[in-house]
Amino acid sequence: MQDHKMTASHPAETGALPIADVQSSSDGRRIPINKVGIKDIRHPIRVRDRSGGEQHTVATFNMYVDLPHNFKGTHMSRFVEILNQYEREITVDSFKEMLTEMSERLGARSGHIEMRFPYFIAKKAPVSGVQSLLDYDVTFVGERKHSHNSLRIRIVIPVTSLCPCSKEISDYGAHNQRSHVTVNCRTRGFIWLEELIDIVEREASSELFGLLKRPDEKYVTERAYDNPKFVEDMVRDIAVKLNADERIRAYCVESENFESIHNHSAYAMVERDKDAEPGKFSDTVS
Repeated sequence: MQDHKMTASHPAETGALPIADVQSSSDGRRIPINKVGIKDIRHPIRVRDRSGGEQHTVATFNMYVDLPHNFKGTHMSRFVEILNQYEREITVDSFKEMLTEMSERLGARSGHIEMRFPYFIAKKAPVSGVQSLLDYDVTFVGERKHSHNSLRIRIVIPVTSLCPCSKEISDYGAHNQRSHVTVNCRTRGFIWLEELIDIVEREASSELFGLLKRPDEKYVTERAYDNPKFVEDMVRDIAVKLNADERIRAYCVESENFESIHNHSAYAMVERDKDAEPGKFSDTVS
């Protein structure tokens, strides 16, 4: 913990009295802190998209390190310094570098950074072909422990689900709802955000679009009716696809259906860590 030490400016250099570093003073309660840092600081970032371009957006960062029992506090200003030294915009590669630097500069054994941002995809309506943007809630979660980094991707994907039971028991119609599917995964190698989004949208009753004309509304309504899914079906069908992709090393899939005929949500979750299974290897990113 070389960075947690008493420091003071020399009077001859500043012409003033020494300034004590209170954060680095000792603490006698002998209680280590698992996470200490800053939350909800915004910063511009750049993200590559599958179309070959880059998106310029703004992310909200949470940045934490651990603190040993014998130090009173951490240096909060250094989190902001680290965030701002990466030019004006942070990329996925510099996000990984920042995780390592944060832990080393603060002399921490473990570090944690969350980078949450809106990600936009241009989608064409299924019949008219009219194009519009749809936004997705994306979070990169970086962890550093024992000098190794791991990176997880979390995406919230809005879709439509139609109830199979309602369709089966009704003379006409069936109730449907908007659902949020959250995929939280650790990967080996590169994977586009769009690939994860595609997996989820293909397994829903219907995907969503930012803009639809009347022929498009007819199409998506009938598609959902022909493709009913319980919340259990959603997470299982998505899990089948993730199981088959060797780049996905661990995942948690959640689906929350905001019911249209109940005052509650339906929920299901499936998780798997392939690397924790017998005969598998663990995964880290440098």
